[in-house]
Amino acid sequence: MDAKPVNLTEALASFDDVYSPRIVARMNDYDVRIAHTAGEHVWHVHEDTDEFFLVLDGRFDVALRAADGTESTVELHKGDTFVVPKGVEHKPSSPGGSILMFEPSGTKSTGDRHDGDIPDHVDSTTGHALS
Repeated sequence: MDAKPVNLTEALASFDDVYSPRIVARMNDYDVRIAHTAGEHVWHVHEDTDEFFLVLDGRFDVALRAADGTESTVELHKGDTFVVPKGVEHKPSSPGGSILMFEPSGTKSTGDRHDGDIPDHVDSTTGHALS
């Protein structure tokens, strides 16, 4: 067991990649991940799990697509939390910031399915170890 605390400010300073989450802790079967955000992500869905976001810095927007195709956007700022329910298509975007996420271990950052090509600046991953 690693009983050493993780300082999120230091952890975020250890990498520059955007939309490339780093795993800072594991709890039960969940990863606690952090990521820098900038630009557009990709429309995607997690069929079997909710996705929790906490904005650590900057602004983070989550566009949501309802079953009838209508779209809405939730604008989040530092300190805001938001949960995207399982099965809801969503597309994060940000003018710049950082987030913390709770997701079941092994959850892919681009979901179970996604629309179109994955942009070069989006890392399709289940998370990277914090170095």
